Amino acid sequence: MQRHDATSGLPRAPELPRPGLGSLRVLAWILVLGLIYAYGWRVTEINLVELATKWSLARPLLVDLLRPDLVARVPRIQLADAGVGLEGTPPPAPEVRRPAGQVTVTPANAAIGQPVTVSGSGFAPNRPVELIWKDQAGSEAAVGRLTTDAQGAFQTTLRVPDVIGTSNHVIARVTLEGTVLAPSNALRLTFFRMIETVFLALMGTTMAVVFAVPLSFLAAKNLMSRSALSLGVYFVMRTVFNIARSIEPLIMATVFAVWVGIGPFAGVLALGVHSIASLAKLYSEQIESIDPGPIEAITATGASMLQVVRYAVVPQIVPPFIAFTIYRWDINVRMSTVIGFVGGGGLGFLLIQYINLLQWRQAATAVWAITLVVAAMDYLSARVREKVV
Repeated sequence: MQRHDATSGLPRAPELPRPGLGSLRVLAWILVLGLIYAYGWRVTEINLVELATKWSLARPLLVDLLRPDLVARVPRIQLADAGVGLEGTPPPAPEVRRPAGQVTVTPANAAIGQPVTVSGSGFAPNRPVELIWKDQAGSEAAVGRLTTDAQGAFQTTLRVPDVIGTSNHVIARVTLEGTVLAPSNALRLTFFRMIETVFLALMGTTMAVVFAVPLSFLAAKNLMSRSALSLGVYFVMRTVFNIARSIEPLIMATVFAVWVGIGPFAGVLALGVHSIASLAKLYSEQIESIDPGPIEAITATGASMLQVVRYAVVPQIVPPFIAFTIYRWDINVRMSTVIGFVGGGGLGFLLIQYINLLQWRQAATAVWAITLVVAAMDYLSARVREKVV
């Protein structure tokens, strides 16, 4: 509504802002932000001169990260083994080996400290042989070194070492001339640790879904505002979720590593607990944003709370729940690498060892494996979300 002059009755001209007032406010804000960033620059010790002049110190590291340890030249070998039984136990069957010679142990059943004769035949002639004793626990120890004769055979006597278990093996490792390309030790270890990482994230996410789905209904205000008691439950659940989400998974992994020991189980628990709070919050907010019409209609029929949830809420939340769950699994794959630094298992546990030993090429193998798996997970989760949402 226009204002009119009291004397003339004509419309009064709108009041214009005072000249320079807006500019002063802008200058004041610029000054405040300048002071904040100047203090932040000092606190964080930013030094662009060092960034420009000391880049050569990081060059060897960057070069190694760009050439991961994937393959290595290894000696060509022949392997064969024979079983040895202790304390009256029948000797175990030989383990599966590449086609090579044959090893026999006489007697095939012996006692600790008893001498046994180890014979071999069918190997390459005049090549070094390493005899390895493998006990029932899988531990291996070198027990003898010799050379095959012109016919590729050998024979020696050794005493049964003090070992664990009663089912043992004597392995003959014959080194041949030349080398072959094979996956490096870092690549093999990374492969198995990466599989562990993916399933660590899967089990942690599954555990979270089992608990987060029912708890999310207790944290949805549109379902829990029917009475003072239910509203109190709502506030308690929200508070618990906020507290749990504020604790970093790294801290949780440290606690569980002390609790249940270093390994993937500690990582599963850390990811699971943190994911319960995160997924429950996402689920509850999705429940609060559903269409209230079906809830009001079914409530008006005198339906119970469980019936309202079953017929009015669940049909509206299944697709977004699936999308949130897949996305959380994707996050947990990346997060499981970090919690491995404190003993939570997975690839991070291997990566931190390489970093501590300054084995940058081996560390690069783990880093690139993480990158490829995360990219693949992101692609697959995006495709699944397109199908279900």
